[in-house]
Formats: sequence, structure tokens, C-alpha cells
Amino acid sequence: MNYEELLVRAKEKLPEVSSKSERFELPKVRGHVEGIKTIIVNFFQICDLIGRKPERVLKYLQRTLATPGHFEGKRLVFGRKLSSAMINGKVKKYVEEYVLCVKCSKPDTDLVLVNGVLHKKCMACGHKSAVKAKV
Repeated sequence: MNYEELLVRAKEKLPEVSSKSERFELPKVRGHVEGIKTIIVNFFQICDLIGRKPERVLKYLQRTLATPGHFEGKRLVFGRKLSSAMINGKVKKYVEEYVLCVKCSKPDTDLVLVNGVLHKKCMACGHKSAVKAKV
């Protein structure tokens, strides 16, 4: 094989590059307090946007907010009163640690387990980085 054929073959194996030029914007959680419970109504939409399983994000939020939580239909219910600023801060931190690419800052990543270590693999630029925190 000559150089041009190898180059074409290598380009075919590269991941699709997202052509979006706008900045990724994380929506704010929407919800309310009922008695001693906090109810989030757009949790599943946020999980769809960031491309992560709701169960995994819930596990992270339960651990960092130190509160029990469960799903009731399409709503997330926490077992204590929480401010929206506190929840939004934790969701933002989750996105920074587990979703956004370290190199290109795009949200097009997948979590892969390599030799017992969790890595973020970017589908836009191909960068792979270890995730420091555990879920």
C-alpha cells in the first residue's frame, strides 16, 4: 500500500467529528419542594442531553448530596429539602468530571472501563483521559 491509500484508510477509521460550533449549555434543574422532599421534573432530559444513564447520575448525586433519592415515573425525588443552586452545582460538577472532554471541552464522550480504571473517550477528537473520581 502506498501513502495515500494508508491515509484514506486511516481517515475512514477516525470517529465522526461533531460540526456544531455552539457552546454546550447545561440546562438548569427544574423542580420544587413538597414537604420535606425535593422533586426534580427534568432530570431525564438532562441525562439524555449529557448521554449518561439516569441511574449513574442519581448515584453520584446521592453520594455528593448525602441524601436518598428515587424515581417516581419521570420525576426524581430526593428525601430532603435541597436548594436548586446546590443541585445545579453538583450536576455541573458531574458534567465536568464525567462528560466534558478534557482536551476539546465537547460533551461527546463515552465512559469506558480499561483495566479497572474508568476513562472518558471523546468521540469528537479521540482524546482519552482517566476519570479521577469514582461513581
